Amino acid sequence: MEWQQGEVNADRLERLDPLCDSERKMIKDTWAKVYQNCDDVGVAILIRLFVKFPSSKQYFKQFQQVEDPEELERSAQLRKHSRRVMNAINTLVENLHDGDKMVSVLKLLGKAHALRHKVEPVYFKILCGVILKVLVEAFPDYITPEVAGAWTKLLDAVYWHVKGVYEEVGWASSSAL
Repeated sequence: MEWQQGEVNADRLERLDPLCDSERKMIKDTWAKVYQNCDDVGVAILIRLFVKFPSSKQYFKQFQQVEDPEELERSAQLRKHSRRVMNAINTLVENLHDGDKMVSVLKLLGKAHALRHKVEPVYFKILCGVILKVLVEAFPDYITPEVAGAWTKLLDAVYWHVKGVYEEVGWASSSAL
């Protein structure tokens, strides 16, 4: 499969390519626009995840039987979780200058999802791809190819670090990391 812009492909990374100052600025600038619509964007991300990857609903008992995207959109529980997703992204963006803080946040996130929620790590890769696609589609005036490239590097790093946490905690599953 050929890698295309708009896809998160951290599996190919042996080491991370750090963000440069201009990429951090592009991410922060575009995130300021995105975060103004935090609730709607977060809901769009989760709905896209559930519609395009219905197996992801297995980790959300309250949504497993819901097929209608409009019903999902009206769900207070979905809005609550989407806000948590958006706030986690916001924390990462606010700390782009502080790699230790970002790693700390991702370790907590990874451990919670591996140990408490038992989420297959591949779903982080899927979610990162969905986030990027929603941002590109919802904010075409702000997410240029260059900006999308910066976001791809950030989301690759998110998946790479989370995958590493799963490995640290001894995650064993039939799903490929």
